[in-house]
Amino acid sequence: MHSQHMRNAQVFKALCEGNRLTILELLQGGEECACRILSTLHISQPTLSHHMRILVESGIVSARKEGKRTYYSISIEGVQSAKLLLDDLTALKSRL
Repeated sequence: MHSQHMRNAQVFKALCEGNRLTILELLQGGEECACRILSTLHISQPTLSHHMRILVESGIVSARKEGKRTYYSISIEGVQSAKLLLDDLTALKSRL
């Protein structure tokens, strides 16, 4: 598969799982520590790490380390890019 298609698929993969959508809802209120996300979702730490890796790799979420803690937030640039991607993929093109 073309590398750009793989990159595009990462964005949609990030959005097609219930826990990841819940994480995005939590992040709508601003930056959150992984420990708070973990306690809200009631999932294991390795499962949270898996979901966060997918969200960060998609570009929709940003991560920053502070000591031993990791804080996550919605990336405005990543969200804009995802919106443009959806618009581009669903735009009707005229056939000549």
